[in-house]
Amino acid sequence: MTTMDKPDLIVIGAGPAGLSAALEAARHGSSVLLLDEQPEPGGQVYRNVMKASAKQDEILGPDYKAGRLLVSSIENVEIDYRSGVTVWQVGADGSVAFSQNEEAYQVHGRHIILATGAMERPVPLPGWIVPGVMTAGAAQILMKSGGLVARDAILVGSGPLLYLLSSQMIAAGSPPKALVETQSFNNLCLAMTHIKGVVLGWRQLLKGLQLIRQIRKAGVPRYKAATEISVIGTDQAEAISFTTKGRKHKLDASTVLLHQGVVPNTQISRSLGLKHRWNENQRCFYPVTNDVGQSSIEKVSIAGDGAGISGAKAAEYTGRLAALNALHKLGLISEVARDQRAVPLLRARKKEIAIRPFLDQLYAPPAEILRPRGKTIVCRCEEVTADDISSYAALGCKGPNQTKAFGRSGMGPCQGRFCGATVTEILSKETGLHPEQVGSYRIRAPLKPVTLGELAALTDVPQKEIVS
Repeated sequence: MTTMDKPDLIVIGAGPAGLSAALEAARHGSSVLLLDEQPEPGGQVYRNVMKASAKQDEILGPDYKAGRLLVSSIENVEIDYRSGVTVWQVGADGSVAFSQNEEAYQVHGRHIILATGAMERPVPLPGWIVPGVMTAGAAQILMKSGGLVARDAILVGSGPLLYLLSSQMIAAGSPPKALVETQSFNNLCLAMTHIKGVVLGWRQLLKGLQLIRQIRKAGVPRYKAATEISVIGTDQAEAISFTTKGRKHKLDASTVLLHQGVVPNTQISRSLGLKHRWNENQRCFYPVTNDVGQSSIEKVSIAGDGAGISGAKAAEYTGRLAALNALHKLGLISEVARDQRAVPLLRARKKEIAIRPFLDQLYAPPAEILRPRGKTIVCRCEEVTADDISSYAALGCKGPNQTKAFGRSGMGPCQGRFCGATVTEILSKETGLHPEQVGSYRIRAPLKPVTLGELAALTDVPQKEIVS
């Protein structure tokens, strides 16, 4: 059995943060192993950008097309890049176990950078599990990967992605049937307390206003401050009902696209036992890091949205910062050199995220989404409802891990990836405890399903030449 020399750095995730980290480290002479689940680098934001047609470039917009430069850059440096990889175990000692082409491997790195990005927040409302309902991000994946555009779709929720996706659908000749938005005037009032960040991030605000202008020009109806939202249908979505301005509405819809922002993907950081905190504005847990991405474990750094939602451009800066920190930890650059090179990156990142507090308040998820009631399914894997979770709290359940014993929520193949945030919120409301006291699911390996055959054939990573 041939083995690979211990790489200096293992980067998990090839989105903006992971690519930037790998490139920065490789340019400083570090040996880098870059692992990614997707068939091509770029993450969600730059998915399939190297193979996108001219028509897709036109539809998806200049920000998407601009990612081609970053993605193509890995061809010019010595990086051991592996796609189609499922990472299912990460150790504090620098070990990473993963599967590729139905074979399992294990490798040890001197330092690990987690760049696993974000995932869409679950939107548990009545009927959200009916066929024909999916997330706005999933619809965008279809546009980027296969050039497929949803037709006669109604977009429901809040957040900049709804406007971006709407404008892309309009450009593709298939405008949304309507936008049903949950943000209210009260959200705007709270957001205006962060007006300073709007001034610093005026370019991002201008982009958003231009998207809204395109939506208005296309004549797409917009319903604001929507409440009591539900999808009607049993075997297929048929309509969506909601209330706004005291009036009940019902719109026919066979395709419903949901979105309530994104949250950090913390499955790996949770499995490592890293220190996490609750973000009150973004209503989610995030791993604690310093300014250069160092986590609470010496051999692990975190970059990008996996450390807190900040957007694609900021993710590039955090990727480079995490790489500089790793290079210092590995003894390849001094602390002084790290800090000097970090200064312009920290300054650029601060400017990029200045508008985030404003956006977090403006598009904050409503209580009925964060803490659903009744027979609304919360855990899709085990079909556990909101009422079920509330009843567990009444019986003395105070944390998500206890709910597994009460009713198997979080016991499915996703390990609570899609229900964890909702379970925490419901338990917090029912028990009166702060979400940080309630906590989150304890995540254990394997992080993703792996076959017994793969485990039986587990081997060290085969040799690939890496030029330092």
